Amino acid sequence: MRIFKPLFIISVFLYLYLPMVVLITNSFNQSKYGYHWKAFSWKWYEKLWHNTGLMDAFVNSITIAVLTAFIATILGTLMALAIHRYKFRFKNVAGSMLFILMMSPDIVLAITFLIIFIALGIQLGFWSLLIAHITFCLPFVVITVYSQLKGFDENIIEAAQDLGASESKIFSVIIFPMILPAVLAGWLLSFTLSLDDVIISSFVSGPGFEILPIRVFSMVKVGVSPEVNALATILLVISLTAITVVSLLIKRKNSDI
Repeated sequence: MRIFKPLFIISVFLYLYLPMVVLITNSFNQSKYGYHWKAFSWKWYEKLWHNTGLMDAFVNSITIAVLTAFIATILGTLMALAIHRYKFRFKNVAGSMLFILMMSPDIVLAITFLIIFIALGIQLGFWSLLIAHITFCLPFVVITVYSQLKGFDENIIEAAQDLGASESKIFSVIIFPMILPAVLAGWLLSFTLSLDDVIISSFVSGPGFEILPIRVFSMVKVGVSPEVNALATILLVISLTAITVVSLLIKRKNSDI
């Protein structure tokens, strides 16, 4: 029984990370099919650089993901503060609606967005995609930041108010530094959700604006080129870099406290 636990943990990690290792390895494999190692090569990265369709979709995906993460984080943080600090009618309803949006199947949200955009006369493309991504990422930011706010000692804010601190001062000096880890986590979550969404994006992106998940999904039907391995490796490096930067910022913030 003693050896079962480490074997189980190792098996889980192999199941999770072995496909990534194979993908990264094949991105440097000169062999096209990846069934065997032929030689180390930058061939697929060079081909990726000259693949206009994939690179355009990659840039579009990163642009949408970054904008979505920033806007959803700002709006979600403000909404979480409003729900936590202020009393208003339908406050409980607003919180419940967030959970409903989070739990709704992607296909339902996709059809809903499509109907709304057509009814409002919004052309499917960059703006429709950005609005849709912000909307479905927003509840995740609100819940993440609100959970951090629930752990606050309200006496600190009351003490600041007694000392004459304004609302903006309280937010910038007290509240924001305390919720920064949750804000950064919400940003990362929004970035990831936006970057890998397929179902909603396929309904609202339109023919004139293609993003990477849809491009790769369409390639699967005729066979995925090894260039996709190179592109996936680059995305993995970007994700790991973002996680590392956020972790360092959180660690620095905690050490300052």
